[in-house]
Amino acid sequence: MDRLPGHLLREKNVPHWLQLMLDSLGPLLWAALAFTAPLTLLSFAFGLIVGLLTALARLFGPRPLVAVARFYVWIIRGTPLLVQLFLIFYGLPSAGILLDAFTAALIGFTLIIGAYSSEIIRAVIASVPKGQWEAAYSIGMTWGQAMRRTILPQAARTAVPPLSNSFISLVKDTSLAAAITVPEMFQAAQRIVAVTYEPLILYVEAALLYLAMCSVLSALQARLEERLNRYGGFLEARS
Repeated sequence: MDRLPGHLLREKNVPHWLQLMLDSLGPLLWAALAFTAPLTLLSFAFGLIVGLLTALARLFGPRPLVAVARFYVWIIRGTPLLVQLFLIFYGLPSAGILLDAFTAALIGFTLIIGAYSSEIIRAVIASVPKGQWEAAYSIGMTWGQAMRRTILPQAARTAVPPLSNSFISLVKDTSLAAAITVPEMFQAAQRIVAVTYEPLILYVEAALLYLAMCSVLSALQARLEERLNRYGGFLEARS
């Protein structure tokens, strides 16, 4: 990273800004693959687990558990993500809890995804007709079997669009992890800027890379929705 653009070989007839972007592309992509992608995938996976448990607690849990779930969602949705990251990374050491930057970011993003996805999951489970529960019970299924085999598969189809949007938003939100020293893609851009003093070029390049990643994910989301709708629901209802 220290050898970057101040000592780069400049090819003839190549504009300075283009040469800088080309030379910086490798470090930015490496940071995206090594930190941005794992942080996004792990946070989303753990967040979905937390969200599912929170949604089930709010729908079917006893009152004390419902109160805890509501309090968790209220706190996380009502405070800025950046503040939460600072509390986890810089605040917890005051209480004797030391976390490395990646772990702190992972916890922060997991909590935010868990809170928002719990509302999505709760809504889609509640939208499944009551008759589906009754049909499952009528053939001898237990509550757990009905949930796994009947309710969740139907709810999952409805949850795909909003959860996909949350995933795409998370890709962009991981840039906030740079504030707690996670060496993800945006911080890689910041480090190159500190050497080259070319913030406009580097930040535009970082923005374009985020845009490219989100565009690919949006295209995949559209194809997934089309496939799911083809096998039950929206497209059939329109035809």
